[in-house]
Amino acid sequence: MSVSAESAVEARTDRLVRLLDDRELDCLLVTNLVNVRYLTGFTGTNGACVLSREERLFLTDFRYVEQAGGQVRGYERVEAGRDMLGDLAKRLHGRAGFEDNHVTVEAHRKLGEKVAEGVELVPAGGLIEGLREVKDELELGAIRAAAAIADEAYGQLRARGLVGRTEREVALSLMRALEDRRAGPSFPAIVAGGEHGALPHATPRDAEIPANTLVVVDLGAQVDGYCSDCTRTFATGQLDDVALEAYELVRRAQEEALASVRGGASCPNVDAVARDIIEAAGHGEHFGHGLGHGVGLEVHEAPRLGKTAEGELRAGNVVTVEPGVYLPGAVGVRIEDLVVVTDGEPEVLTSCPKELVTVS
Repeated sequence: MSVSAESAVEARTDRLVRLLDDRELDCLLVTNLVNVRYLTGFTGTNGACVLSREERLFLTDFRYVEQAGGQVRGYERVEAGRDMLGDLAKRLHGRAGFEDNHVTVEAHRKLGEKVAEGVELVPAGGLIEGLREVKDELELGAIRAAAAIADEAYGQLRARGLVGRTEREVALSLMRALEDRRAGPSFPAIVAGGEHGALPHATPRDAEIPANTLVVVDLGAQVDGYCSDCTRTFATGQLDDVALEAYELVRRAQEEALASVRGGASCPNVDAVARDIIEAAGHGEHFGHGLGHGVGLEVHEAPRLGKTAEGELRAGNVVTVEPGVYLPGAVGVRIEDLVVVTDGEPEVLTSCPKELVTVS
């Protein structure tokens, strides 16, 4: 772990420990692997933390002891036995918080059977997710790098073309483009032409992409565990009025909503900027998902931009702005940018053009 990474994870842990007082917790058990990575830098598949004001413990099994030695700093590293849950239970004391949004009912029952007398298990889910909403500079650097790599993959797609290739072939070529740049995908690429694009999360088919239609392409890269997310909709030739009008409507709604993204903005109000434009054009029923979501170690995380979302955006959030219009039996359109929220204009991380681009 580099010095900057070590400092970043130490600062995250410090912030979390300070939150224990707010919940009147004596310690916190962290078992969700994404949250463990956020706090420690550990990338293995079996690890957990116990944190209190007095100690910071990291437990893993024998397979990851050496790996943890190189990745985990600032924690006492403990090799757990075959009963890792029991080893964790022994480390809990007083009012012990646990991630109730991740722990199964069975694991909670077993944990309750194994803790010492007098230990109270207290639901404390969301503490770390709340911290993760605001990214530090190390996180922003990884997300910027992931977004840049996805942009390069889009450039390769535009150069190679779409017409006559299958959706699946295009999706696989995008995945290879990420791998060639030493990045992974943050989710399986979506490539959906014509009426298939009316499915917001379409699965690429072994169907050739025709000329004179729209193609929705949704792609995300992953760098150092951090994700990007970008959608563009391309034309493959001449479009009818229905497709052109849908595209221009979504582009206008996306740009207006993007301009409203800033620290202090209400999450449902930002969603409403795009939704009101689309509804006024008579397509409210064709925009069924939220405007956007947070992106970080997970491609879908808090905060959320939607009609029923709560709270306000904060500087340091990284969110998508992705309105869409999906016309069954015809076409779909989605335009998505990934942005860093600031107290002024947002920092747009995706550089692909949003004017209608024809890729034949």
